[in-house]
Amino acid sequence: MEKKIYRKELVSETRIFKGAKDNPFLAPRGVFLAGNRLFVADTAQNRLFIWHQLPRGEFQQPDLVLGQLEKAATGRNANGRVSASSLFYPSGIWSDGQRLIVADAWNHRVLLWREMPVKDGQPADVVIGQPDFEHNEPNVKGIGHPPSAQTLNWPYGIWSDGTRLWIADTGNRRVLYYERLPQQHFAPADGVIGKTSFEERDYDHQDAIWPYAVKVSPKGALAITDTQYYRVLLWHDWNKAFSQKADAIIGQASFEGNGQNQFGWFPRANTLNWCYDTCFYKDGLWVADTGNSRILWFENLPRQHNAEADNLLGQPDFQRGSENQDTIRSTEGSLYWPFQVCIDKRTMVIADTGNHRVVVQHLTI
Repeated sequence: MEKKIYRKELVSETRIFKGAKDNPFLAPRGVFLAGNRLFVADTAQNRLFIWHQLPRGEFQQPDLVLGQLEKAATGRNANGRVSASSLFYPSGIWSDGQRLIVADAWNHRVLLWREMPVKDGQPADVVIGQPDFEHNEPNVKGIGHPPSAQTLNWPYGIWSDGTRLWIADTGNRRVLYYERLPQQHFAPADGVIGKTSFEERDYDHQDAIWPYAVKVSPKGALAITDTQYYRVLLWHDWNKAFSQKADAIIGQASFEGNGQNQFGWFPRANTLNWCYDTCFYKDGLWVADTGNSRILWFENLPRQHNAEADNLLGQPDFQRGSENQDTIRSTEGSLYWPFQVCIDKRTMVIADTGNHRVVVQHLTI
């Protein structure tokens, strides 16, 4: 029997934000909220926007743009060669309001600003994954070359607690761990999750196959969103991820399972389809179930594989997974391929990628 939705209202207010009216978002994949400052990775247009205050209306000009010298520019690496000021398909974002880190995915690097940027196109201070700002090949030497403790290949996701750093090194099928935020270019990682060594790239179904996002909760839980196997791997203590397999799997019944919606025609409360992000909140977890155009809510961190979600956003029930709730147009409550979720206090921001917008919601839970 299919689980019924727990009918507690999750949000009290929903707002839609599309960027600048004359220069709106195009498939934004990354969103982050630090205090009241909003960051949006306008991924398909190779730029990252910053608003010093969370916008209240549908449109608002950004205060800053990174990756381009002008706010309306959109070229890959600013229509030139890779540099400290350019971006190529930015995705993951982290900030504490003082520092900024961006996963510059298709330049195969992560960029760090030691202080919050104050001007358009401001160059980054530190590059991770490349020896300098002028290199951008996967694993430095190009496709087919093995990784090392210093290299990256399509890093899409990042997370920090302000001291340590985790990078979802997606193309190398691993997560890298740094004891301290790197202050020098090409810093080596201190640990690796999902591999027995830094040079290994082969994969096993018990480890993340395509780790797109990595998140760590204030209480020390670790979630790796394993997109290609339609699951989230969860450890209740991040320290154990270096030596143990995940404590619980969300979206599949076992480590061997790898089906979209567990090979079902329609989603259920315990299935996922092209999931791309997670977000810890209070004692629970939000999961961006991207391919089902919904975000699942687990009130408590699952302790067993294949747990059912308690509630959801974006769909009227657990059995529906179509874009924009079976309509051809977006509505205030609908979603179309949500890629990333961030919560600060009770304000949730969602990169509603397929609708080319950011959804801002006030949580009641």
